[in-house]
Amino acid sequence: KESPMDLSLVDLTKILLAMVAGGLIGMEREFRDKAAGFRTLILISVGACLFTMFSARFSPTGDPARIAANIVTGIGFLGAGVILKAGDRGLGLTTASTIWLTASLGMGIGAGFYGLVGAAALLTMIVLWFFPRIEHAIDNFREERTYEVVLPIDAEKVASLEQGFREAGLYVRSHRQVKALDAIKVTWQATGSIKAHEHLVHRLISDPAVKEFRY
Repeated sequence: KESPMDLSLVDLTKILLAMVAGGLIGMEREFRDKAAGFRTLILISVGACLFTMFSARFSPTGDPARIAANIVTGIGFLGAGVILKAGDRGLGLTTASTIWLTASLGMGIGAGFYGLVGAAALLTMIVLWFFPRIEHAIDNFREERTYEVVLPIDAEKVASLEQGFREAGLYVRSHRQVKALDAIKVTWQATGSIKAHEHLVHRLISDPAVKEFRY
């Protein structure tokens, strides 16, 4: 019978592999200066690995899936802590997903699925390192901005400027106006390519009727 004090080569190998898996993903997150970095993801991976190893030893004839399910729940709370709300967008979703995935790698190593974990870790590194370029290329074709423009109280000028959005190649999703004493603040939410947005910004800068604008 295995003693609780025993530390086998297999156990040590699993812990080291969990450190490597968490460290590789952690280096990418650290390089991009994200909330969950090098040490954090190592600890998450090793922790999940240990919990998985313990689950089999606490109850050799029981159901190890119960501890695995609790690991997933606990990691979910940890990942939620790095998600921030910014307007209508969520920040930190990729980092939270990385935390969740790193824990699964640690669990896989703890259960002895080395080949599967290795393949998953490799694919994860490809996604983290190379897919941002694809994401950036997609963003160049479609970006959403909110423009706040202060104009004289002139309905024709407002309509003309909104037509300028369409001429620049932008799709106006919403339009709101607020009247002040001697001016009107118009808010447009527009979607289009980076080039189209730059064209509109140039038009706003060169338009003498535009008192001020921001986006």
